[in-house]
Amino acid sequence: MFKNNVISLEDRLKKKLKKKKSSRKAANKKAKAPQKVDSTSITDITGIRQEMLKEERREVKRTILTGFIGAFAVIPQKGLLRVSVYDISESGIAFDVNEENGFLLKAGEPIAMRIYLNQQTYFPFLANIYNIRTIPEENVVRFGAGFVEGTINVEAIKHFIKFMESVSASLQKDTGDVMVSNLKKY
Repeated sequence: MFKNNVISLEDRLKKKLKKKKSSRKAANKKAKAPQKVDSTSITDITGIRQEMLKEERREVKRTILTGFIGAFAVIPQKGLLRVSVYDISESGIAFDVNEENGFLLKAGEPIAMRIYLNQQTYFPFLANIYNIRTIPEENVVRFGAGFVEGTINVEAIKHFIKFMESVSASLQKDTGDVMVSNLKKY
């Protein structure tokens, strides 16, 4: 009479064990099955990172070129014309001239140039002007020129460019955070 009111724990435990075993088998089958990976969700940032580093180096190189190097174009019967080096590579140089002096140089003409390392020391080279464009926002005319192969300082220019590239990779900007004070004279 009371037997119908008794709950059988054994039956319930057996059912739970069967459910656990079947769910484990299903989980193992899912784990063993090859997972589909959505290739569009994975992005390789190596190329992007390299491009960013290259751009940073290019900016540092441009800063060095405009602030550290004095460059001049030799204008016949006029003298030296100060130019700002915008970019330099093994194949050529890009430089800016104030708009008012932009008419002094013509495309297709060879030009003698000088890069000064200090106020008195320079190395000369020859370049052919290939490209001229006005940059109105900067009030300059930008010239693109290729180095004349076979001239005396082409090798020196290539070494100079390698030097610039290697230095620009490790340059740091001085923020004035390290100062020496209270120095005594001996």
